[in-house]
This record gives sequence, C-alpha cells and structure tokens, in this order.
Amino acid sequence: MGHCRGFGIQSPWAYSLDRYVINEHFPYYAYDELASAYPDVDGETRRLCEFYFRLANYRQPHKICLFLPHADVYAAYLKRGCMTADVILAKQSLEGIQTVELALMSLSDSFAESCYESILQKVDEHSVLVAEGIAANRQSKQMWRDIVDDDRTGVSFDLYDCGLVFFDKQRYKKNYIINF
Repeated sequence: MGHCRGFGIQSPWAYSLDRYVINEHFPYYAYDELASAYPDVDGETRRLCEFYFRLANYRQPHKICLFLPHADVYAAYLKRGCMTADVILAKQSLEGIQTVELALMSLSDSFAESCYESILQKVDEHSVLVAEGIAANRQSKQMWRDIVDDDRTGVSFDLYDCGLVFFDKQRYKKNYIINF
C-alpha cells in the first residue's frame, strides 16, 4: 500500500510523475491504434510499451536510444508518444550524437555494463534512462543498485519491472519505490 498512487511521496515533481505518467490509467489517443497494429504483443510488454509512450509524451525528447528486445514495438509506441523524436536502435552507432534525452536498456543482457557506460557519455541534466529487468537475476539487481548509487545519476524510480533514472543533479537524490 505504501508504494502506490503516490502515497508517501513528498516531492510535488515526483508525485506528479507518479500519478500522471507512471500510473496513469486513462487511455491515451493512440493506444487502440497501436494495439491493433501489434496484436501479438503480450500483456506485460504492452503495459511497458504504454508506459514508454506516456514517458515520451511527457518528456518530448529529440533523441531516443533503444537497447532492448522488441525494439520495433517499443519504437512504434515511443514514436507515437513523441512524433518529432529520432529513434536510434542499438545496432546503430551513437557516434555523432551529442545528447540522448531518453535511453532504454535491458539490465539482463550480457552487454548491459558497456551499454550503460556508453549511454552515460551522451546524457545531460535533461536525460532519462529506463532500465528494464532490474530484478531479473542477481547480476541485474546488483547493477540496478550500482546505477542508483552512482554519483552521476539523480532521482530514480524502482517500478519493479523497470527502473527510471533522471540525471538532473538539482533535485535531491532519492530512489522511490513505486507499485507500477
């Protein structure tokens, strides 16, 4: 009970993010269209896709970098959330890109640490990192703890299925546990 619907969150910014982006339950304008375009997506992946859609809609990033499986489905949801964003897939190089404003990666992959370090070179105070599989195995749990404790990161949200990391150092560093 203490981790749902913003209970116990004192920061107005974090409360607003929890209530109106992370745990927004009202359907958005493109959910039905995307669900019909990708009918074979399982419920858990669709729930994450809809969250990524809301996050892209909230942040309106110019560059989105995906280091995930199901990249085509995620890219479609992210692109509908922010139609002006350039979606860069993991197989493409980050060379020549100044800043990545939204990055999505999987902690359960074998190359997660090198991926994280390459993303860190391209972030600024407006960037957001989404880490999937933060509780998939012992190594991913440890890597999530390392990311949260990293001096280069700011406010983080543990959503059980994924983690959300902001790099704005003006905010007090805290790890919120949210029932998503």
